[in-house]
Amino acid sequence: MGTVFSFDVRGGDPRTVRAALDEAVAGLHRADAVFSTYREDSQLSRLARGELTVAQCDPEVAEVLRLGAEAERITGGWFSTTWRGRLDATGIVKGWAVERAARTLAAAGASGVSVNGGGDVQLLGVPGTARPWRVGVADPLRPGGLAAVVSSAGTAELAVATSGTAERGAHIVDPRTGRPAMTDLLAVTVVAPRLTWADCWATAAFAMGARQGLAWLESLPETEALLITAGDEVRCTGGLASRLG
Repeated sequence: MGTVFSFDVRGGDPRTVRAALDEAVAGLHRADAVFSTYREDSQLSRLARGELTVAQCDPEVAEVLRLGAEAERITGGWFSTTWRGRLDATGIVKGWAVERAARTLAAAGASGVSVNGGGDVQLLGVPGTARPWRVGVADPLRPGGLAAVVSSAGTAELAVATSGTAERGAHIVDPRTGRPAMTDLLAVTVVAPRLTWADCWATAAFAMGARQGLAWLESLPETEALLITAGDEVRCTGGLASRLG
C-alpha cells in the first residue's frame, strides 16, 4: 500500500495481544499482496486482466469490491474502484485494511487500539481510564502545524481520514474525467466510526469541491468533516465541534 503503519495497543493479555498484533501485521502485508496495482502477480491485477474471476480470488476481494460498489452508490459516482476503465481498489483498500487490523486487536482483548496507516487512523476503546484518544489534523498550509485536534471522547469507535494534495500532490482523480480533480480544496478530513467509509468519503468530498462536498457530508449519518480551501478558508459540518478536544 506504499505507506507507513503504526500501532498503539493498550490492555489485554500480553501474549494474546502479541499474537493478534502479528496477525494484524500479516493481514496488512497480505492486503498489499492481493490488491496491489503495481504487482503483476497480485490477484487484483490478474482479475483486471481477466485471468481470474472474483470467485477464484480470496474472499477479501469480493468483500472489498462490494464495499467499493456501495461507496460508489452512496457518493453518486464520485468514488470509484475503476480508473481509466481499469479495476483499481486503491481508494478503499487502505482504510479497510487498517480498520480490519484494529478490530483484530480489539477482538483479542485489547482495551484500547489505535492503528495509523499513512495518517488515516482507526481508534477503538480508550487509551486509559477516563482518557480519550486524540488525533491531530495537519494544517496543509502550515507545515508542522495543526488545523484541529479530534477526540474520541464519548464513543468506542472513531476514525479520522484526510484526503488532499499536501503530501502526495494532485493524486485524487475525478472519476467523470479520469484526470486529477480540479477542486478549490487543499484537504478534507472526515471523522466517522469506521475508517473504511471515512477514507472513501474524504476522497469523494475532495473531488466534489468545497460547496458540494460540504453539503454532501452534512447529509451523512455519524459523519463530521473539516474542509480547508486553497484560499485558506476553513469550513466544517455542523456537528464537528462535538468531536474536537
